[in-house]
Amino acid sequence: MLAAALLFALAGGSGAVAPIPPAPDPAGGVGLPVASPASVGMSAERLEAIDRVVERGIEAGGYPGAAVIVGRKGKAVLQRGFGRLAWDESSPEVSPTSTIYDLASLTKVIGTTTAIMVLFDQGRISLDAPVSRYLPEFTGGEKDLVTIRQLLTHRSGLPAGREIFKLTHDPVEARKLVLSTPLIAHPGQYYEYSDLGADVLGMVVEAVSQQPLDEFLADYVFHPLGMYQTEFRPADSLDARIAPTGTSGGGRRTRGEVNDENAYALGGVAGHAGLFSTATDLSIFAQMMLNGGTYNGVRIIADSTVQLFTTRAAGHRALGWDTPTGSFGSGNYLSERSYGHTGFTGTSLWIDPDRDMFVILLTNRVYASRSPHPVRVIADVRSDLSDAASLAVTDMGSGTLVMPASFRADREIGWHERVRAKRGGRARHAKSLSSIHGSRTRRSAAKHERSSSARHTAKRSSSHVSKKPAKSRHATSSKSKHTSSKSKHKR
Repeated sequence: MLAAALLFALAGGSGAVAPIPPAPDPAGGVGLPVASPASVGMSAERLEAIDRVVERGIEAGGYPGAAVIVGRKGKAVLQRGFGRLAWDESSPEVSPTSTIYDLASLTKVIGTTTAIMVLFDQGRISLDAPVSRYLPEFTGGEKDLVTIRQLLTHRSGLPAGREIFKLTHDPVEARKLVLSTPLIAHPGQYYEYSDLGADVLGMVVEAVSQQPLDEFLADYVFHPLGMYQTEFRPADSLDARIAPTGTSGGGRRTRGEVNDENAYALGGVAGHAGLFSTATDLSIFAQMMLNGGTYNGVRIIADSTVQLFTTRAAGHRALGWDTPTGSFGSGNYLSERSYGHTGFTGTSLWIDPDRDMFVILLTNRVYASRSPHPVRVIADVRSDLSDAASLAVTDMGSGTLVMPASFRADREIGWHERVRAKRGGRARHAKSLSSIHGSRTRRSAAKHERSSSARHTAKRSSSHVSKKPAKSRHATSSKSKHTSSKSKHKR
């Protein structure tokens, strides 16, 4: 498929085409060179807080294991596995180089957004063009007014999601249902974090490139970077290295099949979810972004495109990417130019250009959680990781930051209290605690536009809950979720 992609680009596309990748390394990705914290201007003593934070999350039952990488100045200064793939003591220990995790909504940025960036560089996509230019079937109502840019900033007017997995029987039907979904708002009027919008973007990539999304990403991004452990629908032979996420019925496997039910209904390859990867593979991707779109002599994206897509464009959203707000996993110390994303399965990636640093956390917190509030646990651990990494930097011109007396994971606020289910329904525990702004109603979005400071308070990261009843098990981002491992919404 790579040869076909190159011929297609040479015949009809413009811009640079990624070079032919080297042969896959059967042993898996090596990741970045490892260096001591002191050699890149970081404090080893301060970084030790990360061990304590991640281990407290395991002890609290939030997740059975985790892979963490902190990178700075092109080196991995902390690269560690914690716990096990599953709760069973016979389960393998987590390895940052070989344990494969379901990335959930990190797919939106590592996969779909990056594919759009590549096509943008090649001159084959215009951000302000209507989506219908590339997908004629995306029409009806005001859909003809929706642009690529609006999909990237979650301001298309599409709803957060639909229970596609309940309404369709095969990926072809699922695709048609996504494209036929009516808008719930005028394009550009409101912010609504939408999986459907990401799915449409994935379909745009396929229509423009004339390749399936997974093949396009392999040809133009993952294989040129040497990220051979990053893929949709991993082979059965990899099951022993894949962290389980549970099943959603219908005989699905606990490992290797995307946790998200709608992504599964779309065939396992979707714009909003479906990617699996290791922490070391993601460290290569993060370093490529910090390098302005290049890694190990291979240019994937133009540096100007990296800057365009990672700069705030509408509210707290960049193009595809999110930006730190002081809550929902980003912590309090990342610089203003930072960007990142989270995934519902317990994954996150934050990149700080000013510090030349990134922080990766991969967990499977949806698997048989032993905590009454796993979303609180993962939200605090994510924020603590970002904070601990930022606080460990010692060579910034502004000076070294003051260490707090304790981290969120030390205080464990709200981690252990049991909540009685309300009569007539299950206990409503907001999924938004496990996401970055994934559960915002149009009213809260309008409030955000008027006053970003209220949205940025750390208080909301530990107390914000959706005000809508959790009527269905499928998550739309403006509806509340329960903390069960059966909740399948993405962030």
